[in-house]
Amino acid sequence: MKKRNIIITIIIVVLVASLGAASYTIFISDREDSISDNKDSGNEEMLSFVDAHGNWYQTIINPNIPKNPYDKKKFISESGKMRYDDGKYTSRLGVDVSEHQGDINWQEVKSSGIDFAFIRIGYRGYGESGVIKADARFDDNIAKAKAAGVEVGVYFFSQAINEDEAREEARFVLEHLRGRALELPIVYDPENIPDDEARTDNVTPEQFTKNTIAFNEEVKAAGYKPMIYSNMLWEAFQLDMTRLQEYPVWYADYEPKPQTPYDFSFWQYSEKSTVPGISGIVDMNIEMVKK
Repeated sequence: MKKRNIIITIIIVVLVASLGAASYTIFISDREDSISDNKDSGNEEMLSFVDAHGNWYQTIINPNIPKNPYDKKKFISESGKMRYDDGKYTSRLGVDVSEHQGDINWQEVKSSGIDFAFIRIGYRGYGESGVIKADARFDDNIAKAKAAGVEVGVYFFSQAINEDEAREEARFVLEHLRGRALELPIVYDPENIPDDEARTDNVTPEQFTKNTIAFNEEVKAAGYKPMIYSNMLWEAFQLDMTRLQEYPVWYADYEPKPQTPYDFSFWQYSEKSTVPGISGIVDMNIEMVKK
């Protein structure tokens, strides 16, 4: 990021009573500061963090959300592969894929050291109609990944605007799984569309939280394990994580170390990796495994 003589700073104070705090402060700047925690005058612990586009924010760290037990110094990247070991936790490598990766050689992927994969099963369009579609390569990917010995979970890209639509998405996932066994969770993946208008633009944090619960409870009732895909922006401003504590988190963050103070089970640490057997770029992840 280029340093500028004039620093543009926008401070927005958002009153979010439904999230159980008096206020949240969003700090946006083009400064390239170090990430740091500090105490403000009210003795509230603050977190400064940067998003994938280089924008900086500040938020109050919620003391009621379980913190992660990991030592940031133990996250080591070597030749694009992340690893972790602190004596209590270790890690293993994985990818997440969709039809955008095309035809995948899963045997080659497995041989390269990949232990697991999250495979997109479907998505809802972000236009007004919000049509649900299956991922064109889901059936091929899950069959070949399992045959290669890669452990599998699935994810659904959500654009639900209410709980009924979130349940509809969950039922779509369950119908398309057709009773298949999964080694890893079914992931609810709500995301913003930064470069276009989206049907979820006016969905409130309260509604996003309700949608997440609705989807996950449908999944849980069917005997599968649910999980939430999130990043620091969503944990700070879009989801009430105090109401989602029973669901594990797949955390996305492309900084050298995970910025979240909160607990997570998987870390998507790169969106621009390469893996033998996959054409082009692919997301890379590690799973945190308790010894």
